[in-house]
Amino acid sequence: MAPNAAVQQQPLFTGSDWDYRDIMRVYDAIERIAKEELGLDPYPNQIEVIDSEQMLDAYASMGMPLFYRHWSFGKQFARDEMLYRKGYTGLAYEIVINSRPCISYIMEENTLTMQTLVVAHAAFGHNHFFKNNRLFREWTDADGILDYLDFAKGYIAECEERYGVQAVERVLDAAHALMSQGVHRYPKPQTRSLREERDREIERIRYEEQTYNDLWRTVPGEAEAAAEGNPVERRMQRLGLPEENLLYFLEKRAPRLEHWQREVLRIVRNVAQYFYPQKQTKVMNEGCATAVHYYIMSRLHETGQLTEGAFLEFLHNHTSVIFQPAFDDPRFSGINPYALGFAILQDIQRMATAPTEEDRRWFPDIAGCGDWVGVWQEAWREYRDESFILQFLSPKVIRDFRLFRVHDDAQAPELVVDAIHDDPGYREVRRSLARRHDIARQEPDIQVVDVDLDGDRTLVLEHRVVDGITLEKGDALAVLRNLADLWGYDVKLYEVAPETGRVMNEYPAVSPEAPVA
Repeated sequence: MAPNAAVQQQPLFTGSDWDYRDIMRVYDAIERIAKEELGLDPYPNQIEVIDSEQMLDAYASMGMPLFYRHWSFGKQFARDEMLYRKGYTGLAYEIVINSRPCISYIMEENTLTMQTLVVAHAAFGHNHFFKNNRLFREWTDADGILDYLDFAKGYIAECEERYGVQAVERVLDAAHALMSQGVHRYPKPQTRSLREERDREIERIRYEEQTYNDLWRTVPGEAEAAAEGNPVERRMQRLGLPEENLLYFLEKRAPRLEHWQREVLRIVRNVAQYFYPQKQTKVMNEGCATAVHYYIMSRLHETGQLTEGAFLEFLHNHTSVIFQPAFDDPRFSGINPYALGFAILQDIQRMATAPTEEDRRWFPDIAGCGDWVGVWQEAWREYRDESFILQFLSPKVIRDFRLFRVHDDAQAPELVVDAIHDDPGYREVRRSLARRHDIARQEPDIQVVDVDLDGDRTLVLEHRVVDGITLEKGDALAVLRNLADLWGYDVKLYEVAPETGRVMNEYPAVSPEAPVA
């Protein structure tokens, strides 16, 4: 899709100061370009202006406008505030919430040029991605998240008042330690909306309070009633094992948890599920938002709505966002997702409009097609980071980023560069970089595989080792301690090779009474 011929207009602003009318005028100009030229389809927008302290507070609580209280958020706030006040770090220009309406927080300290940039970046780039990407459509509930967080905040506060802050913090500490293992990964769960979850939880609480009778604990359970069949198979079937979602298993099966503790686990589990797609789309999400703001700001400049001075200010900040230090630069800390996502999308635009012979060989469906906006839209809609890189990373971007692959064999005395800038090397680099963004290789696969509810009730977990990388012992023992605290009995963990089932490592049983390291 080619943009309309540039018609010169008056600048939207000439200074750095602003008021709300300026923001609305800028918003309208951005919206016209976003919808008419890029075909963006965002949620309705809600833009909130906050100060630096409110931005730090949002940082500390996972970027959410409504959240329950926890000591770790205060600790994070104190750390970030100290670094910010001493000038060791800056703050994000915005925070955006995946909700309907989509809430974008912009800092009141920003200049009007920066407000224009962040509205384009967050209110249209991120917003469009949240609404249209398949992972977000299938795994998150933008309509219900704000109501659910409001319920969660109130429920946690009520529990603190009724059962004590320390008791609630103990459950939250353990649940947060297991948050990464508190999501349903495969297949897509048939869950209710968050509003329905909230309503059902309120109804459950009310029902429990009205019908509780201590005599029910004396009624024989399933284990006492069952008498036939293979006991191991019967137990596995009854408990739904193996189970990858540890928080879900504890919420449903932990024998010593009280009702309110199960509700707290359910809240943490739902929050973890909400953030799950964001872990898989960092490169794409930031690449989308950065490409959108770059196109919109460039078009505003081309049409005279952005002055030369404002455009230079934008370029200074934009280049800082997409800066990628070299591997031997002291500032290097990995591949910048903003830089990589933006570079791939810009390269798609180049290949669609001015392809080379190399492009035609590697990307015959894109090279020369002219419809770069259509390719962008399909990528944003259908891919996640791993598949996006595997599908669209070109030899040119690999050369521009000077990427190569190093083979690290623990048994060999030296590192070996085994993929460089040739045809086989391009494929290997692309495949390796895609694997680095595969969430199955970023987070350990730990499952509940057995528990004898009729015996000592020891919970048995299995870590399926990927690429021979086992768990760090200190972290593993700390998490097992939290798991045992919620389960109420001993917990054991085995690390196994998934191909052979061979046990590579075994952790001794950890009890709820074990001292915290």
